[in-house]
Amino acid sequence: MKYLLKIKTCFSRKLTIFFARKREQKIIGLSLLFVLLLAYYFCLPRNLFPVSYSTVVVDRNGELLGARVAQDNQWRFPASDTIPEKFKICLIQFEDRYFYYHWGVNPIAIFRAMKQNIKAHKIVSGGSSITMQTIRLSRNADRTWFEKIKEMVLATRLEFRYSKEKILSLYASHAPFGGNVVGVEAAAWRYFGHSAQDLSWAEAATLAVLPNAPAMVHPSKNREALLNKRNRLLKRLLNQNYIDQTTYELALQEPLPVEPQPLPQSAPHLVSYFYLTENGKYCHSTIERELQTQIENVLGRWNDEFSQSDIRNMAAIVIDVEKNEVLAYCGNVNSGKNNSADQVDIIRSARSTGSILKPLLYCAMQQDGDLLPDMLLPDIPININGFAPKNFNQQFDGAVPASQALARSLNVPTVVALRNYGVPKFHDFLKKAGFTSLNKSSSHYGLSLILGGAEACLWDVAGSYNAMAKTLNYYLQNGKYNSSTLLKPKIEVNEKLQEAQQEKLFDAGAVWLTFEALKEVNRPEEIDWRNIPSMQTIAWKTGTSYGFRDAWAVGATAKYVVGVWVGNATGEGKPGLTGARTAGPIMFDIFNILPRTKWFSKPFGTPSHSKWIAKPYNALTEAEVCPQSGYLRGRFCPESKKIWICPAGQKTQACPYHVSVSVTEDEQYQVYESCAGADGMKQKSYFVLPPACEWYYKQRHPDYKSLPPFKPGCGQSGGSPMQFIYPEPNAIISLPKQLDGSKGTVVFNLAHSNNATVFWHLDGDYVGETNYFHQLAVSPAKGKHTMTVVDKEGNSLSISFTVVE
Repeated sequence: MKYLLKIKTCFSRKLTIFFARKREQKIIGLSLLFVLLLAYYFCLPRNLFPVSYSTVVVDRNGELLGARVAQDNQWRFPASDTIPEKFKICLIQFEDRYFYYHWGVNPIAIFRAMKQNIKAHKIVSGGSSITMQTIRLSRNADRTWFEKIKEMVLATRLEFRYSKEKILSLYASHAPFGGNVVGVEAAAWRYFGHSAQDLSWAEAATLAVLPNAPAMVHPSKNREALLNKRNRLLKRLLNQNYIDQTTYELALQEPLPVEPQPLPQSAPHLVSYFYLTENGKYCHSTIERELQTQIENVLGRWNDEFSQSDIRNMAAIVIDVEKNEVLAYCGNVNSGKNNSADQVDIIRSARSTGSILKPLLYCAMQQDGDLLPDMLLPDIPININGFAPKNFNQQFDGAVPASQALARSLNVPTVVALRNYGVPKFHDFLKKAGFTSLNKSSSHYGLSLILGGAEACLWDVAGSYNAMAKTLNYYLQNGKYNSSTLLKPKIEVNEKLQEAQQEKLFDAGAVWLTFEALKEVNRPEEIDWRNIPSMQTIAWKTGTSYGFRDAWAVGATAKYVVGVWVGNATGEGKPGLTGARTAGPIMFDIFNILPRTKWFSKPFGTPSHSKWIAKPYNALTEAEVCPQSGYLRGRFCPESKKIWICPAGQKTQACPYHVSVSVTEDEQYQVYESCAGADGMKQKSYFVLPPACEWYYKQRHPDYKSLPPFKPGCGQSGGSPMQFIYPEPNAIISLPKQLDGSKGTVVFNLAHSNNATVFWHLDGDYVGETNYFHQLAVSPAKGKHTMTVVDKEGNSLSISFTVVE
């Protein structure tokens, strides 16, 4: 009994040990299985193809504009999620007819390949599926039996990760097609000059057989072998009823490509821009390729003409105002002639602005209430701390309405306006308007800011005009403002623009007044465009930088903004390089290409049957102004007229130039009541400009009537008939030495209301006299001085100044 109990105990112990070992083996087996499954799950890299891609840019309709090679100098377009149907059929029929029926490895193909290789005593067939070939392309390892096993394992894993269509697209995007061409899309463009979506059956068959042996069989070598392989594939397509007999016979007649073709080169500077900012990506631009080509042709024709004057570069941009999208981007001309200057993208390059910023100042001053549309601005010689601007025609009007000063692009009135408005204030306004190149303080630019003292790029300039047009459009349609009107124009279809930080920068009323003035700018054609119905209304402005280095023209309608720059990218100036002569005609040629559009639409809330001109009435107010001065009507203005102004303009001063004067009944003399005598006296309103303005103004306006002289014996009081034009009071003057070493001179310039003789005294010492033209050159010593002038009637005027070395 004890013996049986001992046997039972021993058996139980051994049974326990057996099951314990089984549990351990099971745990170890399950652990190994888990490790294997884990290794299988992670054996496939997340990124199968860690390679660089070409930068590909297409237009808004998907048509190729241009591309740049990948960093490894391969034409490898970014991988696509889709594959052309014809190429897919050809690929499957040639490489893996059972592609849709296996899990990455086709056992039948593997055994067949092994049998063929053993029989031939060499490798004649690999038996790889398309999935296995995709793995091989991603690994780029030596072809061994062990590597083949790895490919089989990884191929099954790839099948679990991606769909069959995704695997096909991976293969098609990374398969070699000979030379430095990788991927079916790049191959279609390089060998056939069009997209893979447009491949014919013969072309698709050619590309399907190329990756099988791209180094041995290529369009430029072994052409007979390539042709035979293509034709055999076409025969299989016929037998499988993918194509009919007619298609088959026509496909056989198509020749093989002779050599790689160049890719399209439309908008090359935009392609280069994307290459720098979005390297290796597929960029879907907003460009219209047909319009782009037309504008490039326009620039090419004008370049042929201007190059005879050694003006070699130009750029143009077209913006759709309503969509806020760039339709054409021509950064320069002659980009394919290997001239370094032609590679410069002028649209993104900072250049001297010339007068192109003047409308922005006019608009800003209108909306801030610092200017009325036709307010007179001084147009006389000025010298502000050595800064002496001149008008382009080297003449002066004395005084000119602000709208005319803008339309005629007069420099002196604009500088005076900027001084009144404030350089820091305008500098801040420009930065808010998107001028990114203003990277220095306002004091650095000074008053020259408005005449080209600052630099801006065509992108920012056109963008600011676009913002004005968008603001006016939106307000007319909706009666309010929206921050979207301040966004930069889009250059990519899916581009996400940063939201504007403010809702309103431009006032719709001020924009309308500005565009009304810009409509009147004289056009290059020697015609009266206003009376020709076929001529569309365009608000436009030109600009010419100092030294004739940069010529600008920007035009706006309710639908389009066109910006043009002409010059030399290297910076040298050329005679005749002005905005009106060069950039302006190009701009109008571009507008002639664009669909003709109406002016800005009817205002918000206006009945559909209304005949009112489109005007943002809610952003404007009616005011009575003096017709002669453009200021608000003063109490001595004999006439008035009603105009539309910005509401802030109501705070401007009343007309300062109309004064009430006591004159004799025959208006021959000014008098006082105490000395009128028998001649009588009456009050009459006179339009009186300051002497400096008057002297130039009456040369342009023969109808201008100066104040009559005082009646003999009545004396004179009130304002002086004289005014110093230069220097300004308390000016600091530096006198450089002349070439011969002698001390320099300062030329005093004086205006007198009458043709009187003027006597000059420097620090009390007589230094000369002048008649009619009152200019006198003197060489004062270092230090503070006073110049006093006296006319024959006893009127005197003094000015203090300081001379420094």
